[in-house]
Amino acid sequence: MDIQTATILLVGLIFLALPTGLPLAFITGLVALGFTFGWFGTNALPLVTARVYGFITEYSLVAVPMFVFMAALLDRSGIAKDLFNAMRVFAGRLPGGVAVQTLVVAFFLAAMSGIIGGEIVLLGILALPQMLRLGYSRQIAIGVTCAGGALGTMMPPSIVLIIYGLLASESIAQLFTAAITPAVILMLSYMTYVLVRCYLNPAMGPPMSAEEQARGAMSRLQALKSIVLPAGVAFMVLGTIYGGIASVTEAAAMGVFGVLVVVLIRREFSIRLVHESVFQTLTTCGMIVWIGIGAATLVGVYNLMGGNRFVSSAILGIDAAPVVIILVMMAILLVLGLFMDWIGIAMLTLPIFVPIVEQLGYDPVWFGILFAVNMQVSFLSPPFGPAAFYLKGVAPPEIELQDIFVSLLPFIAIQIVVLAALLFFPQLAMWPLT
Repeated sequence: MDIQTATILLVGLIFLALPTGLPLAFITGLVALGFTFGWFGTNALPLVTARVYGFITEYSLVAVPMFVFMAALLDRSGIAKDLFNAMRVFAGRLPGGVAVQTLVVAFFLAAMSGIIGGEIVLLGILALPQMLRLGYSRQIAIGVTCAGGALGTMMPPSIVLIIYGLLASESIAQLFTAAITPAVILMLSYMTYVLVRCYLNPAMGPPMSAEEQARGAMSRLQALKSIVLPAGVAFMVLGTIYGGIASVTEAAAMGVFGVLVVVLIRREFSIRLVHESVFQTLTTCGMIVWIGIGAATLVGVYNLMGGNRFVSSAILGIDAAPVVIILVMMAILLVLGLFMDWIGIAMLTLPIFVPIVEQLGYDPVWFGILFAVNMQVSFLSPPFGPAAFYLKGVAPPEIELQDIFVSLLPFIAIQIVVLAALLFFPQLAMWPLT
């Protein structure tokens, strides 16, 4: 069997197995073992174990459970809820104001944790019912909740960027630095869309009345207090990284410490809080590690078969400008994002794509930003966009999955426009590094 036929068979087996409901980690692992024994024979098993050992002993992975634990503590304490209520004090009277402040809260949460699923669930519990109660259209309320929650793919300390840095052997601190401007652009783009829609049609985002805002609302001083502590945690994490005081892994540990201190100050600390947060951390990290093991094994075996040389020559053989080749990669990632989890996409594609990007003369840090925005699109895209399913789990019963996906279409369009802008104007992301 030649490598071209093997590639078609390998990809076909993965897509045929996906509808069975087997976890992606098991699918990629079984396909990898099949090709290992079929291509190299039974004596090739050490190739698999060496690949797995190399992945699970990577030091950068230590940052992942720390950031996940920090996000879990934020989810279960009252920090995020008070942050939302505080922002409502400052934006409630603006048409579309509650939607705008939901995006600001989402940006804060992303800067503190970088975990997407937890943010969407939290915003779905706190912000979505509030917007619906105030008469916001479903399209605005649902879209803002999911798109805002997905900002965690871009805003440091993004787990997506950490995994990219790990797989591409690039500086995670540089990735974080380059990601801030695109994250702000995305947030401002969402805000602009909301404000324009609500200005043209005020019924889509009616402002809170003075009576509604006054009833049970905290004072501006209380609101500022609720903002200061979360902002302090975000500054502790990002400030120590950019200031050269701590590595990303060390900053993750400092972030956990900061959140625990805030929880203690707020008198919300309990054994149950820690237990539930640790359990969520183990579950999430277990998923990441198992998918990583399966994908790392599959990519390792495929590369030994000569797959990386085959894919590289096929892509570089396209008779077109280098930017067209990058566009082809982006299209592949967008298509994979319709069916697969971002972790699996990263593990399967980046070991092949990143060397091609370097051969074309592009900066892998810039490509990492494109990858992160692309994965943000995948979080929202039907038919398997995780954001929609996260929200469906906490949304009012009358909101159907179809309503969620329809509401996300304008925000997906915004993401693709920003992706195109970053592709054709790299300095939008790279200016802090030049």
